[in-house]
Amino acid sequence: MTKFFFKCAFLITALFIGVLIGMQYANQGIVDMKGHEQQNFTSPVGVNQNVEGNVEASFLGNEVDSKTLTEKKEKLEEMKAFNVFSSIGKVIADTIESITNKIVDVIASLI
Repeated sequence: MTKFFFKCAFLITALFIGVLIGMQYANQGIVDMKGHEQQNFTSPVGVNQNVEGNVEASFLGNEVDSKTLTEKKEKLEEMKAFNVFSSIGKVIADTIESITNKIVDVIASLI
């Protein structure tokens, strides 16, 4: 039994070390493929607020105007989109809540 335990422990340790070496090798391959090692990556989406209080947004390096964002927001509010799954979820939640309240009331009345 002890031989089996030591064999399993040795195999698990060897495989773990192999995984670590493979991860290091893959990382070095990615760095070699890029041609340089860059520590700081820029965020693809950026939202900043300037001194005047205006919100500036950028998406993949392209500036997004607040006028465009407000137009889209107004358009969505006008559409008043109906989501079937959202309404079904609300009905189920209300049903479960009412059932739970009734059960708690029955238990409270018995006590």
